[in-house]
Parts: sequence; structure tokens; C-alpha cells
Amino acid sequence: MLNDQFKGFTGTENYYKHWSGNVYTDGIKAMAKKFKAYWLIDVVFSYQTGRTRLYEFQVWEITSTGKKATVTMKEDTDEPILKRQHIGYTDFPAGTFKMYFKDNVLLLPSEY
Repeated sequence: MLNDQFKGFTGTENYYKHWSGNVYTDGIKAMAKKFKAYWLIDVVFSYQTGRTRLYEFQVWEITSTGKKATVTMKEDTDEPILKRQHIGYTDFPAGTFKMYFKDNVLLLPSEY
């Protein structure tokens, strides 16, 4: 799992404000910088309107082949997928990367 590269993030010292009004942690910023994936933050935050906002805890995953990807959202790990977005082209590394969204904060599972 791609999250293994960010195991050292077990909390955050800084919160970074997104134009949407939501925030993200040091670990999410490190992922976005390393994988050149600030767009992934935009994807998650673009869903934080309407009914999606009603889910207090959200599990977001991107699964990538290195050329195409799928981003999904569940209410919890063992719950069914509620949102799915296909990404037609990406240079995101092959594998799966997981994030949590809670209380308007996007964070790594290790930061939870």
C-alpha cells in the first residue's frame, strides 16, 4: 500500500487551508508533494457538498494502475462504496492510497 511511505506521520503540526474552506494535514501535504497530486485533494474536497457532507467520517481511496485510477469514498472501511470517480489518465503511482476525512480535515490513517 502506498500509505507505507508515510508511516512517520502520526499527527500534524500544521493544517493547510484549501480554497474550499476545508483543511489538510502535514501527511496529506507530503503525499501531494511527493506524488504531484494536489489534484487529489481537490477531488475529495469537491465532493464535500450536498449529501456527501452528511457523512461524518469518510474513507477515501485512490487505486491506480499508473495510467488510470479510481477514487472511491465509503462511510467506513467495511461499508459499500458511496462515491466513485474514474480518472482517465494519471501519473499517480500504481497501488492504493487511503485517506480519511473527518471534521473538515483530510488526513492520513496514521494521523487519525
